[in-house]
Amino acid sequence: MTAVATDIESAAGVLRAGGLVALPTETVYGLGANAEDPVAVARIFRVKGRPPSHPLIVHIAAADQLDDWVGEVPATARLLAGHFWPGPLTLVLRRGHRVPLEATGGLETVAVRVPDHPVALALLSAFGGGITAPSANRFGSVSPTTADHVRAELGDAVDFVLDGGSCQVGVESTIVDVTGTTPSILRPGGVTREDLEAVLGNPVAVPSTSDVRVPGRHPSHYAPRARVVLVEPEKVVAEAELARAAGHRVGVFLPPPLTDAAVRAHAVVVLPASPDAYAHGLYGFLRELDQKGCDLIVASLPVEEGLGLAIANRLRRAAGPRSSW
Repeated sequence: MTAVATDIESAAGVLRAGGLVALPTETVYGLGANAEDPVAVARIFRVKGRPPSHPLIVHIAAADQLDDWVGEVPATARLLAGHFWPGPLTLVLRRGHRVPLEATGGLETVAVRVPDHPVALALLSAFGGGITAPSANRFGSVSPTTADHVRAELGDAVDFVLDGGSCQVGVESTIVDVTGTTPSILRPGGVTREDLEAVLGNPVAVPSTSDVRVPGRHPSHYAPRARVVLVEPEKVVAEAELARAAGHRVGVFLPPPLTDAAVRAHAVVVLPASPDAYAHGLYGFLRELDQKGCDLIVASLPVEEGLGLAIANRLRRAAGPRSSW
């Protein structure tokens, strides 16, 4: 069931009262709170089990509201906002006075975006303010792309769940730091590097490290219960066989070149050839193998072009060292 006008008004009332609302966006479902309410923002961290130093994204209703939330807006930020908003692009800028430090992890920078989803935009309009909203799941686990995913993972910890159907993009927004002289991608996502370079007219770096803390850069993130092992595409079948022989309940992500390959495993996901379809289904695929009882998932990285860069980023972090949680 998708959200109706009465649901949106109810959700806006929950936000005004300091409650938490799970809302759909084009990327993933977010766990939202009034961006100007430090107590409500702090509750997001408690519900998710998220480190308080891990910044949140402030969602606003339109690009022309950007000046209300940040300290200054460079020309590059206006160019990108004008071209990609609403859409899966987050801009990191200097924090404005309306944003409490609780929402930024204590930083003087803030991440802001305008989501491209009718339900999210209707909620922002009805609420009349900014909404801080990380993904609506426990910290470090697979992001939710349906309302049922949210309910299954967070249950009664969320005061209201707005159902907007399945998320279209399926991976989080691209985060771009525009606080310096040269923009850089701090997290690849739904807006591709190539898209950004076409608008900016210059190459855009994707640094492996940054002094600016942003969501999604924890060593282990987006992780299912099963351990994820990454190998070269041509080694997926052999690695799965070895893991099965060692007694694992193996799940396999079978990449397009091997879709007809015979593989003995507990469960197999035949991946779509389209990067858009892969991104859309990625988190659902990981959840599916968890639900089927796999304790190990064998996968490979796609070519890191277009959305493949974001997919590879999520898989690397899903396979990251979990002792750091």
